[in-house]
Amino acid sequence: MILTGQAIQAGWSGDLMTSTVAISSRSGLPLGQIGAVVVGNALEFYDFLTYSFFADQIGRTFFPQHGSYSTLFLSELVFAAGFITRPIGGIVIGILGDRLGRKPAMVLSFALMGVAIVGIALTPSYRTIGLAAPILAVCFRMIQGIALGGEVGPTTAYLLEAAPPEMRGFYTSMQYATQDLAVLCAGLVGFALANILDASALQDWGWRVAFLLGATVVPLGLIARRNLPETLPAAETKSYSLSEVRPYLRIAALGFLLLACMTITYYVIAYLTTYATVTLHMPSNLGFAATVVAGLCGVCFDLASGILSDRIGRKPVMLVAGFLLVVTIVPAFTIMAHFRTAATLLGATAVICILQSFFAPPILVSLTESLPRYIRSGVLGIVYACAITSVGAATQPVVTSLIEITGNPLMPAWLLSGTLTIGFVAVLFLRETAPIKTGIVTP
Repeated sequence: MILTGQAIQAGWSGDLMTSTVAISSRSGLPLGQIGAVVVGNALEFYDFLTYSFFADQIGRTFFPQHGSYSTLFLSELVFAAGFITRPIGGIVIGILGDRLGRKPAMVLSFALMGVAIVGIALTPSYRTIGLAAPILAVCFRMIQGIALGGEVGPTTAYLLEAAPPEMRGFYTSMQYATQDLAVLCAGLVGFALANILDASALQDWGWRVAFLLGATVVPLGLIARRNLPETLPAAETKSYSLSEVRPYLRIAALGFLLLACMTITYYVIAYLTTYATVTLHMPSNLGFAATVVAGLCGVCFDLASGILSDRIGRKPVMLVAGFLLVVTIVPAFTIMAHFRTAATLLGATAVICILQSFFAPPILVSLTESLPRYIRSGVLGIVYACAITSVGAATQPVVTSLIEITGNPLMPAWLLSGTLTIGFVAVLFLRETAPIKTGIVTP
């Protein structure tokens, strides 16, 4: 990344390898090129989350001989299989982003996702090919896991490096905004299908339509990514040893903890469609409406959070939003579970998602800014993938099991409350990285 202003000092500052520069504005990437980066992230999360939203229908397709909760649980185990291979993607594709450049890494992860999304949509049912059906589903989920594990490091590094220094929070917040755009799109598709199709058609083929709709952007996405400029100069691509990473182990540990907390929060929110229909016994179209609300709130307020963190700093935004989120979770779920109306479901969902949208993006921005460019893609990709694998694979099966065992619909709230408390404490140990507060810009 070429920084505007003259570098006047370079050196170590705590956990940051920095160059102190005069911060001034410069133009970033054109909108179309930014879109080429974020559309891949949106598609990958659309695909990954569409599975979550249609977990009940997919479970009945591949595991038809079990009871409703057992079928849902087995379906979620297939969903969890995609998490097992995320560290492979984080290691291989993330490090590839440091050694060969961000662009080839992003093209590879997107191509793998195209293969996986089409594959799972076209996998025949258990009644058609027997045991081969769930085996194929697991294989395609694992390919998706590699792709998504390898996507986050290079794309987040790219967004930060392509941004003007005073707009890094806004640019990098697009990572979360496009995830929530994926939630919005998946929710709209699910809502439309649930209203157009009857339960039998939704079960037989409707969920496959949702996957194939996402696959339509794969060819254009590949072309767009191949035409992106590179943000990592060839002179800075290099292999690195563990000794070069060691000074950043504290940042990596904090990042692991915070991203694990955010993963649990994100996947419980993604579970709301299933929660509304299976646990609260609400209509499926209302469950998808909650997903639409979650996605819309995320798209709007993720970007607002990034802008605010550019203007007042990362930590103030994280601390205020994190505290409000901790004290709001249990009351919000209590209202949803007690009244079970459209207004309470959608209103509580909106409050949770708005607060989460202010809390999460500055965390990712801060972690990315804390890493030097030559290890940024690899370390961030590995930490992100390992954090998600450690808790993401278990989140939805654990929530389903806890609700079934206890009969308590508030179990997701208590799980989130404890998780977010840990995350809030971890934020206290992060250092401020916003240029507006520090006057320091990482290269």
